[in-house]
Amino acid sequence: MGLIDVKKVKADFPILQREVHPGVPLVYLDSAATAVMPRQALDAMREFEEQHRANIHRAVHTLAEEATTAYEDARTEIAEFIGVSNTKEIIFTRNATEAINLVVQSW
Repeated sequence: MGLIDVKKVKADFPILQREVHPGVPLVYLDSAATAVMPRQALDAMREFEEQHRANIHRAVHTLAEEATTAYEDARTEIAEFIGVSNTKEIIFTRNATEAINLVVQSW
């Protein structure tokens, strides 16, 4: 595995292009509370909100079917990426705290 190109990764995060004072670039160290998002996530969220906004697994109209398909496609893609054979093992939570609590309560 090669070295990470930090400048290239940083370029994916629009907020990190800001200066907080003249000539002083933003350095964000509060990711435990709120993580910054890369452009790719922001673009996907905007496209979803503008074209497919609906509740998943709750209706049969076009938007709900599109939203459900996108949700399940994401689950499949993540499962493949991390090497999980059963997509039901992928559980989405709202944040790290909820995920940790779910693991602890399950255990």
